[in-house]
Amino acid sequence: MSVTWKKHTSIFARPGGTSRGVLKTKDSWFLIYKNQEWPYPAIGECSFIEGLNPENKEDIEPMLDLVCEAISTNATLPDLSDFPCIQFGVETLAADIAVEGSKIFQPTDLTSGEAQIPINGLVWMGDISFMKSQIEEKIKHGFDCIKIKIGAIEFEEELNLLKWIRTTFNSEELELRVDANGGFSAAEAMEKLKRLSDFNIHSIEQPIATKQWDEMAQLCLDSPIPIALDEELIGIDRTKIDGLLSHINPQYIILKPSLIGGIRSSENWIQNAEAKDIGWWMTSALETNVGLNAIAQYAFLKGVSMPQGLGTGGLFTNNFDSPLYIQRQFMRMHPQHSWNFNALLS
Repeated sequence: MSVTWKKHTSIFARPGGTSRGVLKTKDSWFLIYKNQEWPYPAIGECSFIEGLNPENKEDIEPMLDLVCEAISTNATLPDLSDFPCIQFGVETLAADIAVEGSKIFQPTDLTSGEAQIPINGLVWMGDISFMKSQIEEKIKHGFDCIKIKIGAIEFEEELNLLKWIRTTFNSEELELRVDANGGFSAAEAMEKLKRLSDFNIHSIEQPIATKQWDEMAQLCLDSPIPIALDEELIGIDRTKIDGLLSHINPQYIILKPSLIGGIRSSENWIQNAEAKDIGWWMTSALETNVGLNAIAQYAFLKGVSMPQGLGTGGLFTNNFDSPLYIQRQFMRMHPQHSWNFNALLS
């Protein structure tokens, strides 16, 4: 077996604003195994977000060389505990090899086109007019749950934006989630949460920066808005999952396999969360359709019912054609649609 890797840079159709800056491009590395008898090569995606993934970017390609050599020679894999994006890539490559490159890891009503996954519409940071136009676009396309990234403009402007939404759509008509990406200080967070609560917010992701367990625990206890941990999960050893969840006791956790060590690690988080009555949902970490496909199929097998954060496939101008598509507020799969990896394999 000969496994190789190749880098691919995804290009945003429209720059994505976050509290960590504006994203215009996004890198992934793909582990590839070709078999001429299969419909497609088996592929695993190693998706990397600068400033968010715990890996050092310059270490990724040397580690991929070691991984490819190990897989190709049937040797023991190197320790990937510090490389969650590569863990996800290895895991999904193995799953795709097991199904001969079909990328249907288990036949389900989702892969047959008969079922769907509810998703939220993502609204990127920007000035008020830009954010309003995104919201109007999402609502026009049928989304009844939208997630708004906050923290890039004045807080009062963001409150006015939420007020504008709620003057037209109540919480029964439109579910609002907000994502602060750790942008509030611990001292100001509670006051801001109280003001946000006027707008019937479903949840807020990561209101304060990570590694403030005591402060986050107090917020989760007192906040008028349910809190979801996101970045807090990155870099946590599996032996410390129970300790983190027990200490902070959030209302929700958000799982991004490329950032927390793959599907197996996600399963550990889910088992620990469910044992404590903590809710969860899956979110893509700006993967291409390759990684998104794997995450969506896993989420469907887990029987998800609340909207997932999987509507990112249309962000890039050079994504790979795939069976995935979005219809209103749902992710679906068209079983007759083919994959096209010409941009990756040429």
